[in-house]
Formats: sequence, C-alpha cells, structure tokens
Amino acid sequence: MRVIFMGTPDFAVGTLEAVVSAGHEVVLVVTQPDQPKGRGKAVQAPPVKECALSRGLSLYQPKRIREPECVEHLRQFRPDIIIVAAFGQILPKEILELPRYGCVNVHASLLPKYRGAAPIQWAVINGDAVSGVTTMRMDEGLDTGDMIEKAQVVLAADETGGSLFERLAEAGAALCVETMKKIEAGTASYTKQEEAEATHVGMISKEMGHIDWKEPAACIERLIRGLSPWPSAFTKLDGKTLKIWRASVEAGGNPQDAGKIISVSKKECKVQTGDGILSLLEVQLEGRKRMGVDAFLRGYEVKESQQLG
Repeated sequence: MRVIFMGTPDFAVGTLEAVVSAGHEVVLVVTQPDQPKGRGKAVQAPPVKECALSRGLSLYQPKRIREPECVEHLRQFRPDIIIVAAFGQILPKEILELPRYGCVNVHASLLPKYRGAAPIQWAVINGDAVSGVTTMRMDEGLDTGDMIEKAQVVLAADETGGSLFERLAEAGAALCVETMKKIEAGTASYTKQEEAEATHVGMISKEMGHIDWKEPAACIERLIRGLSPWPSAFTKLDGKTLKIWRASVEAGGNPQDAGKIISVSKKECKVQTGDGILSLLEVQLEGRKRMGVDAFLRGYEVKESQQLG
C-alpha cells in the first residue's frame, strides 16, 4: 500500500520501520517540527525524522497539520492509508477522509481505557496488571474511533514507564503490520468503543513528580516507577532536590510521621508515608549522579527524624 506515516517520538520509530520492512511504500513521513530541548535549548530533531532521513524517505514537518496548504500537500501523495503513531496533533476531517482505507492509529492502551496523551505512564502509576496497544480507525474525536486489533502486555512487578514504553512500542509495530494485512485483504473487523467504559488521561508534567508523603507507600512506589525515566519522582532533602529512582514498600509505622526518615543504616534509608514505609533503593541528589542508596549514604549524612519534602 501507499502509506503516509505520521509520528514523532521514539514510540513511533519501530512502527515506521516495521511498515517499511513489510514492503509497503511509505511515500511521505509527517512529523513535528524540530524543537529546542535541554538546558542549552539546542534544536533537536524528532526521532521519527532521524529514522526517515536514515532511510531516505520524503519528510514533511508542518507546524499545524490543519492548515489548508498542509491538507493539499498530503493530497498530492495519493495515499491508500495513513498510519498514525503518537503524532501529537489532531487530524482534521479532510485528512481523515483522504485515504481510501482511512487513517489508522496505533494507541498505547487497551481502548477505550486511557484515551489521551500519556496512557503508558498512567498504566504503571495506577497499578494496572495488564496494558497493551490498540489499532483503530480514526475519527474526529480523541481516540474514539472504531477498534480493529488489540495486543495485551502483562506488566512486570518492577515495570517502569520507560520499560513499558519500549514493550508497547514493539507490540504496536507488530500489531500495525498485522492490521494493515487484514485491511488490505478485506478481512479487518471494526468494533465500536463502549463510551461507558472510556477513561481519559492527561499529559505528564514535571510537577506530578513531587512526592506527597501523606500518600500510601504503594502509591508513591508506583509513581516512582511510572515517572521513570521522565520526569522522575522527587522530594527535598536539606533544601536540595532528591530524585528517587527505585524504592520498595514495607508495612507499618506511624502515619502521623509522614515524610520523616525513620531508619538509617549503612545500606538503607526508610521513610514513613501516610500508609506504610518506603525503603529507598536508588536516589540522585541535586548535582550528583544516580546511585544506589548505600553509595549515597557513604557520601552524604542522613539522620533519623529528618523531614523530607
């Protein structure tokens, strides 16, 4: 099939490569404009752009895909299908109706659960046992189109936002190719989403990482994993930002001491929460490297009864 591919982050790269490897003709890759990133604000190309250029594919980076000139540009390529994976812009009706097989989105959740921008992190934060990817025929709503195929992924006990991201990206790439086979063969089935079962999740922000020690230890531990590697969960120690990368949960303690360091030894540091105790395993103090808590405690004095946050 003649394919226009639309995607931006790492999540979409595997799908683009799978579509090319499956023998489809990718006539155009559409991605977001280059953006300044990091402390130096150096302009950085989206991962999908780098992939497209490495494969010699035609590239288009519109600021607003809804503009009439953008629609007309896409029309010139006469696509059979448009594949979308984490593109980052809402497609207008004119583009949705452009290809004969429609626009197919690879979404990183088991729809209708977790419509929206950050389904991967929320699956970890909310303690889901199972996540997955869904291919769907796009309509004008936000992730509301008819579902075509699904693939489930069981979360590991130590699953992080980063590890689940990689697993769902791989699953999504394979599912997309399988979906395209069925669409082209005329055997694809389309299932409407149950609106009563739909849930929505918003974008992840850095502020979300600020730990509220009054929350249960289990919830904090999931937050730590869900926000790893970005934006990371953090607290304050002696006025400095302390990122917490790994932790374990223990029962007990006094909830009235939430946020207080209740036990320190050469190899462990335990913090009271609103329900249970959080044992810190891997941390990173502002201006220092990420390290195991034992290495951290050898180089930084932490005292019992110190208050975090």
